[in-house]
Amino acid sequence: MHTRPTPRVGGIAVFGALGLFSIFGLGPISGTYSAFVLVTSLLFFVGLAEDFGFHMSPRRRMLAAISSSLLTIWLFGVWLPRTGIPVLDPLMEYSAVGIPLTILVTAGISNSFNLIDGVNGLASLTAIVAALALSQIAEISGYSTMVHLPMFVAAGVFGFFLINYPFGLIFLGDAGAYTIGFVLSWFGIALLVNAPDVSPWAILLTFFWPAADTSLAVYRRLRRNADVSAPDRLHVHQIIMRGLEICVLGQNRRQIANPLTTLVLAPFVIAPPIAGVLLWNQNWNAFLAVLAFGLLLFVGYAAAPSLIRRFRR
Repeated sequence: MHTRPTPRVGGIAVFGALGLFSIFGLGPISGTYSAFVLVTSLLFFVGLAEDFGFHMSPRRRMLAAISSSLLTIWLFGVWLPRTGIPVLDPLMEYSAVGIPLTILVTAGISNSFNLIDGVNGLASLTAIVAALALSQIAEISGYSTMVHLPMFVAAGVFGFFLINYPFGLIFLGDAGAYTIGFVLSWFGIALLVNAPDVSPWAILLTFFWPAADTSLAVYRRLRRNADVSAPDRLHVHQIIMRGLEICVLGQNRRQIANPLTTLVLAPFVIAPPIAGVLLWNQNWNAFLAVLAFGLLLFVGYAAAPSLIRRFRR
């Protein structure tokens, strides 16, 4: 896709920004936040090793995400408090149920940001929108502590976005993608812990795009009896990019199709988090919104190959 060597160390800038946030107006939570950044560093450095060319298998990176989550749970004594599923929620107070689900969510979101990082600007745009949505939900729900932290993340990622989009002068890398997903997922859990009225489905809507694309990837690979960590070229952004080349731009236009793919997907990335903000305390309606967006994505994904064949140049 790219014809020149491109650094994959954008994560250094993002993680550096996360570390600097502790000196900007965090007050009484500065120590807690610094401890969280320290825990996050485990996942960051494993991803960075991969970015520098040291082989870190998907399993090792997933193990690092799981370990960071376990350390966070041990350090702060909290986990996902509820799921928005009435039958399951009474069981979440038990560590045997709550901790595994928390690890599944946080490690899954961390990995999902890495999976969508395939075209310029897509992962960083998704992170910015998710962070802004979490900040707005915190504001509406009255959890003032969480208003500023996601805004700091959005600002830090926006600095990277300006260099990455549209020409891909630098890449986020595994370190950046994993770190962003991990931090934002734990911000979402902190919201659920400290703001009882917030719907877990509304929080899921803020992460809808990476969660949905990852779910599709897992479904594809299980259907083919393939390893769920095995890479493929069938992610939504890859289908859209090839569709643009086949139907609109023609061959040898990847340098245009790449950033244009992010522009095409932007409304679908932005809409679910907006719904999450609007439905922040409406658990049933937020659940229906997740189903509606999921159905729309699945139908569009299934129809994409036939549409590309029909309208190819």
